[in-house]
Amino acid sequence: MPSPPRSAHFARITSFLASLWLVSLLVGCGGALEVTRIKSDQRRPNNVWVFFTVEQNGEPVGGLQASDFEIYEDERLVSKYESKQVIQNPEVAAVMYTLLLLDMSGSVTESGQSDMLVDAAEVFTERVGKTQRVGVYAFDGSEKIHPIVAFTEREGAVQGGLEGLRTYKPKDPSTNLNGAVVQGLRTLRGALERDRRPLKFGTLVVFSDGTDRAARVTREELQKEMALPEYENFEIYAIGVGAELEDGELGDVGRDGWELADEPTKVKEAFAKMAARIEAHTKRFYLLSYCTPSRRGDHTVRIVANAPRSSGSLEYTFTANGFGPPPECDPQRKPTFTLDVPAEKRASGTGTNAAESP
Repeated sequence: MPSPPRSAHFARITSFLASLWLVSLLVGCGGALEVTRIKSDQRRPNNVWVFFTVEQNGEPVGGLQASDFEIYEDERLVSKYESKQVIQNPEVAAVMYTLLLLDMSGSVTESGQSDMLVDAAEVFTERVGKTQRVGVYAFDGSEKIHPIVAFTEREGAVQGGLEGLRTYKPKDPSTNLNGAVVQGLRTLRGALERDRRPLKFGTLVVFSDGTDRAARVTREELQKEMALPEYENFEIYAIGVGAELEDGELGDVGRDGWELADEPTKVKEAFAKMAARIEAHTKRFYLLSYCTPSRRGDHTVRIVANAPRSSGSLEYTFTANGFGPPPECDPQRKPTFTLDVPAEKRASGTGTNAAESP
């Protein structure tokens, strides 16, 4: 049989190489996983805990199992059978609160938007309340924000409190947006400080249909408050509606993201999108627990997270002096994180603030 023409042979090779390039492009386009240590600890007999987040291109990566992680100590793979590695529920060490701050100034209540806003807020709180405690506060032109629903995990409590907003009458019809955000942050921080779980994360979601009119707090004062180290582990989002608001104004408040509904009928959709975002961010937290084979000295740990077509890792060092059974190591033992200095939230390999063990 005669050989195929050289041109046809070259075309097949070119096509094959192009296919390989396309596959490599598709595999690599997702980017590496970003694995960021938040807190770690170790205790005798030989327990090690690492609390961290997994993201990709700034988006949360949830649903990873214990088998999706590889643990290396001093660049040697630790056997999963020897380490008994597990993923514990992050809630044993971390608490997450969301404060929903609603604009109930005259522009909302007098324009007939109260029912629309309550319906949207109920959708939001029902979804977010499945994974964390939610509190609801309202603001108008008054100096203080008004409590509507205290932080609670009790099903139905938030929805019951929201119903009262349908007939809400503002004490001051102006809009104290900047002052409300400052007070919302302080209220959220106070609620978290009363919880005894070690790691604390707060989310403030602000809804408004206009700019700050009361001028009780300047934009500079607001930005100074938001930049305080106490809020490094806080996420602040904004939801806006109406032509009066601009993207830049929403961005000033919603430093971690915002949604703008160009008309009232789209407010419910904006709240649903924000709830989905917060729910996804909650799932980026992981608490890996394992039993180290090390018995003495300092050791470098590298944890590799593996997802389809992507991977990433974190590194840190711990000391294993005096380690070793008896008693036998239980990987389900709760971590013993302690409160230390506030952390750089987004810096890989650094710790964050924690509190006394519950």
